[in-house]
Amino acid sequence: MKTNNILYLMLALSLAVIFTACSGNRKPEAETAGEEELAPDMVELRADQIRLANIETGTVTMRELSGSLKVNGSVGVSPDNLAMVCQPLGGFVKSCNLLPGHPVSKGQVLAVLENQEFIEIQEDYLDSKSRFEYADAEFKRQSDLYKNNVSSQKTYEQVTSEYKALKARVRALEQKLRMIGIAPETLHEDDIRSTVNLTSPIAGSIRAVHVNIGKFVSPSDVLFEIVNSDKLYLELTLFEKDADKVAVGQHIRFFINNETEQHEAVIYQTGKAVDADRTYHVYATVPVACRNVLPGMYVNAIIEARADRVTALPSEAVVSFDDKDYIFVVVRDKVENGKNFTEYRMVEVQKGVTDDGFTEVRLPQGFDTARARIVVKGAYNLLSAKKNAGEMSC
Repeated sequence: MKTNNILYLMLALSLAVIFTACSGNRKPEAETAGEEELAPDMVELRADQIRLANIETGTVTMRELSGSLKVNGSVGVSPDNLAMVCQPLGGFVKSCNLLPGHPVSKGQVLAVLENQEFIEIQEDYLDSKSRFEYADAEFKRQSDLYKNNVSSQKTYEQVTSEYKALKARVRALEQKLRMIGIAPETLHEDDIRSTVNLTSPIAGSIRAVHVNIGKFVSPSDVLFEIVNSDKLYLELTLFEKDADKVAVGQHIRFFINNETEQHEAVIYQTGKAVDADRTYHVYATVPVACRNVLPGMYVNAIIEARADRVTALPSEAVVSFDDKDYIFVVVRDKVENGKNFTEYRMVEVQKGVTDDGFTEVRLPQGFDTARARIVVKGAYNLLSAKKNAGEMSC
């Protein structure tokens, strides 16, 4: 880019020297009185000046330009792939040998906790289960007697009430046992224990460890943080003016930590509201696991816009001046005082997307795209000549 700027500067200086020399050899005013005056949006060059400025012309073409949108964002992980592991009843940590970054599988033991309440719950469960088994047998016996009018209705109702109460208590204690990691169906009188295993609810890697041996943890304490980095998503931030340029299904190329390695993502959801700072959020899935992409990382992303067939010119054919965009169109070739000249007109256009060296241009109404000869190379040299238009009459 710096080399191009130097070349443009050298060409502009060369043109200025020629223009100045030309103005020094200007004919007396009486001899040039018959020459036409150029309009403010016009510029003309001699044939030798055109060669020096390396000006080439072409035509407007129809091309499929996809364009791109550069945005920033961060890497996230879906809720079902991020786990905060707690112990519902708390307890003292008896053993733990995992470190952050350690891979774990679903159901793997993370730590062993000890608590007197574990013993009490098992005792209550076994006692209630034993009484329920008796109540179940008695309920069946009283049901048969009641059907044969041997037992009274009052006795039948009392037995039924006790049977249902014990059944509810046993079911509730079963759920408590499962919460702390004890399978009720495997528990018996000779297997009461004071410790339970804390297991991983998902497969992934340990992101953080908040325990050590001997520490007492309460039910609300987070003991481990586990993340599965195989299913990540991107949260990208756009300005509200670009909201209409993205849609579900569009592909994204993103980079992390200024790396050159490119990663792929696909938009699965666009925001439904604009934030107070006038930004708009887009969400994309990362379909392929990336070894060096982790939750929380900052990303630079390029959203590939949908390809449309539009009127386009080489990007260097469009020049900017006073915050507006222009192209130069050949008006005519002429001869003055035995010298060949070409007249060019500056035409204001609206720029669109840019892709692969071409830029979409929205032309004025009635513009003849079929016949117009447009400067596709050397447009900035023409702009420099236009700025020096007062020195160009030769």
